Amino acid sequence: MRIVFLGDLVGRVGRRAAIEALPGLIERYAADFVIINGENSAGGFGITEQILTELLDAGADVVTTGNHVWDQREALVFIERYDQMLRPVNFPPGTPGKGAGLFRARNGAEVLVINAMGRVYMNSLDCPFRAVDREIEACGLKRGADAIFLDFHAEATSEKEAMGHFIDGRASCMVGTHTHVPTADHQILSGGTAYISDAGMCGDYDSVLGMDKDEPISRFLGQIPSSRFSPASGEATICGVALEVDDKTGLATAFAPIRLGGRLARAEPDFWL
Repeated sequence: MRIVFLGDLVGRVGRRAAIEALPGLIERYAADFVIINGENSAGGFGITEQILTELLDAGADVVTTGNHVWDQREALVFIERYDQMLRPVNFPPGTPGKGAGLFRARNGAEVLVINAMGRVYMNSLDCPFRAVDREIEACGLKRGADAIFLDFHAEATSEKEAMGHFIDGRASCMVGTHTHVPTADHQILSGGTAYISDAGMCGDYDSVLGMDKDEPISRFLGQIPSSRFSPASGEATICGVALEVDDKTGLATAFAPIRLGGRLARAEPDFWL
């Protein structure tokens, strides 16, 4: 099975680049399943129902989120209407939406997608390790799911690495999101779980984490906000990962970064081309 994941969409340029490229990427890679993190897709802060439906119409099977999931307050309502949109699974009981779901891939396989959020330098939520463990124990590899994919939205690389080793051998892949910078540590861990600390963002890299440079620089210099953050509007780079899953075991057999367009060096999964 072939799974494509695209990292945090930042603003209009990141969103449009992903939507325009996705149908071609699905065809080029013969992708069976597509996951996108959309939590920064609405002006850099949150996601709207219109954007969600545009991503689904373009070919996304699941849209994950993170700490900005409720920045657009309408998300508190419409998330209940879309099983394909996830919020972190370790929000407290009673939070709208859900943090995990079992989805049918194009090849007929069942994919468990889990969205969790870290706690180091982040909002204080329930323990992500215990929350993820519960989901995997309830629907394990080849016991309920043909593949298990975790989007771990976290700040600290130590927490991400710990999570990767915690689920190694029990999940197909763990992809880190949130920091918007693609890391060079993509690998398949000893137990067969693919891992990367951060997939990077889909957005303009002539920026500060996808935002126009002036305001972040001003805040670092003066320690006083002078205006709102606004997404950078230059050419976007599409960043993500490509994952090949063994149909018999549900573990990873190949894993590689995707970087297309914009300012970063191009990268594609050569095992699919």
